[in-house]
Amino acid sequence: MSGGVDSSVCAYLVLDAGYDAFGATMKLCDPSVTTNDGNANREIQDAAKICRFLNIPHKLYDFETEFRKNVIDNFVNSYINGKTPNPCVECNRYLKFGALLDAVKNDGADFIATGHYARAERDVNGRFLLRKAADSSKDQSYVLWSLDQNKLSRCLFPLGNYTKSEIRSIASEKGFINARKSDSQDICFVPDGDYASFITNYSGYIPKPGNYIDEKGNILGTHKGVIHYTVGQRKGLGISMGRHIFVCDKNPENNTVTLGDEDRLFKSRVVIKNINLIPFDKLSSPIKITAKVRYRQRAVPALAEQTGDDEITLMFDSPQRAPAPGQSAVMYDGEYVIGGGIIT
Repeated sequence: MSGGVDSSVCAYLVLDAGYDAFGATMKLCDPSVTTNDGNANREIQDAAKICRFLNIPHKLYDFETEFRKNVIDNFVNSYINGKTPNPCVECNRYLKFGALLDAVKNDGADFIATGHYARAERDVNGRFLLRKAADSSKDQSYVLWSLDQNKLSRCLFPLGNYTKSEIRSIASEKGFINARKSDSQDICFVPDGDYASFITNYSGYIPKPGNYIDEKGNILGTHKGVIHYTVGQRKGLGISMGRHIFVCDKNPENNTVTLGDEDRLFKSRVVIKNINLIPFDKLSSPIKITAKVRYRQRAVPALAEQTGDDEITLMFDSPQRAPAPGQSAVMYDGEYVIGGGIIT
């Protein structure tokens, strides 16, 4: 329970379905890591209040060390190495459905229920499946692609068949204190969105200015440091070329940022590693799927072929804009998640 309306209604729906339950909240950051610690404490307090309101126990799990190691350090190192990570994917993989799932099992829980907008089902062969939420505008299956069979077998997603407005209506009808609380938008440990400053303050890494170059290696100007830029970025470059210009590539080894026209951003072929497949263990032959390389993106047709034990190559029917190394590519068969991996 995060203290927000989704996890609070999740708790109510689990109880309404006849389960015995307790509220579980993760303590993730200390004040030395983020300026968001005060807000995090308020969220913990709100979660405890909702548990008291529902008359269920509330347990607080301290995962600061695990969060720092598996999420923050990965985020920082990825940016320094020229990639664009998705910390929510890693948090789900290692914390919510990793450390927390193990901890609540030790405390007697058979399942973990979360406020994610997604659905978990079981097919006729006993295989657990991950399905998109009924409310496509809130679907969060993209950040859950790493859930394997063991984890999916222990997951409940009560919000999967509801819309957000229905969830808020339930919260209002039941008198929840957070019924109108706004949804969190930013990365929890970088609330102001200034990734570069966070990386410097957290790790001591000082970005060094380097050269903007074009695709032929010609020097165009000076950048502030590779961590200040993401593939596809147009604004905030501090350089005028007389036309719109975009970040097409980053090379931390040479400390260069390649700029070019927008058409240079489009790629038909994407390779992913650290893969997880859900309906089956391996792609025995190429299959037609839909896929997306960003959370807020519509899944589009592609061909998926397993090209290594831990590698899948995606060939999109139409080129996709700015697939960034470090981000997740997620594959679908209609409403069902085939799996995903990290873009190389």
